[in-house]
Amino acid sequence: MTAPRPRLHRCGLSLAAAVLVAGSAGCGGPAAREDAAATAGTAFEAAVASGDHAHACALLAPQTREQLEQDEHKDCPAALASQDLPRARGVREVEAYGRQAVVRMSGDTVFLSQFPAGWRVVAAGCAPRPERPYDCLIKGA
Repeated sequence: MTAPRPRLHRCGLSLAAAVLVAGSAGCGGPAAREDAAATAGTAFEAAVASGDHAHACALLAPQTREQLEQDEHKDCPAALASQDLPRARGVREVEAYGRQAVVRMSGDTVFLSQFPAGWRVVAAGCAPRPERPYDCLIKGA
């Protein structure tokens, strides 16, 4: 039996729940899903790092984007620009469970969900906490 997986902090999605939906397959095998999730996660981080907040917003899940705009009382690009997200460097680990994934990079962890248009970031700026859910700067309701 594997060890319990960490959960998102105050997000509607947990990795434990993601394991339960693993049977609701996404496209391709596990390696293809992990590669696609890693590509989306690194594209989000690259867009943030380069200041292309409009592109980064396009890579957010709809509920995450809405929550960010609501919390900051700004449109997504301006709201995202005002966040103090950590700088990510290189993918260290990717785990995909059905339509959910976590991409761990040096400096940041992002959680993603698969939508008809592809993988979208549901939480970013996430830091692990021992024996507790991740603490994420950006997350959906």
